[in-house]
Amino acid sequence: MASIAFRGVSKVFGDGTRAVDALDLTIPDGEFTVLVGPSGSGKSTLLHLLGGLDVPSGGTVTLAGKPLNQLNEKDRGLVRNRSLGFVYQFHHLLPEFTAEENVAMPLLIRRMDRGPAIAKAFSVLEQLGLSKRSKHLPSELSGGERQRCAFARAMVTEPDCVLADEPTGNLDAQTADEVFEAMVRLSETRGTAFVLVTHDAGLAARTGRTLELRDGTLKAAA
Repeated sequence: MASIAFRGVSKVFGDGTRAVDALDLTIPDGEFTVLVGPSGSGKSTLLHLLGGLDVPSGGTVTLAGKPLNQLNEKDRGLVRNRSLGFVYQFHHLLPEFTAEENVAMPLLIRRMDRGPAIAKAFSVLEQLGLSKRSKHLPSELSGGERQRCAFARAMVTEPDCVLADEPTGNLDAQTADEVFEAMVRLSETRGTAFVLVTHDAGLAARTGRTLELRDGTLKAAA
């Protein structure tokens, strides 16, 4: 079963730029896929299409068996929120809440009772080696700890797939490596698919599948 599938997906902007050109792509359940390519090649656009944050100019994007671009915005948001987690280069943690409260926030928004939500958040933080930091505010965490907390927040809803856009781009090499290893562990232990956009060739070389986006098309990276 595929977490996400593209069939003939294209994206053309108003100025005629073709960022994605008739792509076919399948993200299987539990697979860790890295997406690389030169700056301006459309990697973030592709990630937005995968996540239903943008709609294609042509073709079909299917998430959890639902054709995203055939749904209205409300239904697309519901499917996206049930099935996906998102992580970005900057953690976007809420400064006034503790690590476990930040991680629990998606569950609280879904109106889960606070006690079970915090307990589930703590469990994910524990898997990422942050159990002793769960009561700390973001300002009291290191850069790597904040980014692992952001991953925990993405994982707490048990999504089918996590989309990560340059999540280690703001970290030093050692911290980036720690965050990357945490992602791989979560993928292996929870069976969650990951799609990671990165400029870090070293990280890309350590994954099962690396795809390069160039001139709107994908190919296996050398």
